[in-house]
Amino acid sequence: MRSPRRCSRNGCPRQAVATLTYVYNESTAVVGPLAAFAEPHTYDLCEPHARSLTAPRGWDVVRHEGEFEPPPPTTDDLVALAEAVREAARPAPRPPEDDQTLPANPQTGRRGHLRVIPPHH
Repeated sequence: MRSPRRCSRNGCPRQAVATLTYVYNESTAVVGPLAAFAEPHTYDLCEPHARSLTAPRGWDVVRHEGEFEPPPPTTDDLVALAEAVREAARPAPRPPEDDQTLPANPQTGRRGHLRVIPPHH
């Protein structure tokens, strides 16, 4: 199953709820709601890191003023969950029977899960 996006900060295990984008030609860091897709030049942040972010000297920070909401499950997440439920619902395979429990009759044998019984005369 695909895990939720995590904060880009080193060592932070929290789920990302915001995306940081640097607009270099305007010397601005923009912190907004989590982008739909992870982009190469953006950074995903958890709420504490999104709220406490500071920019380099001479730069401005534009920050989303509303609540940062965790993203809704994606189709991939829902498909993975459905597959996990189906897998859990499958019956467990039966352990193979021990061949020593069969009678020692040489004309009786096993073929896979079937037992061969000779005809009675």
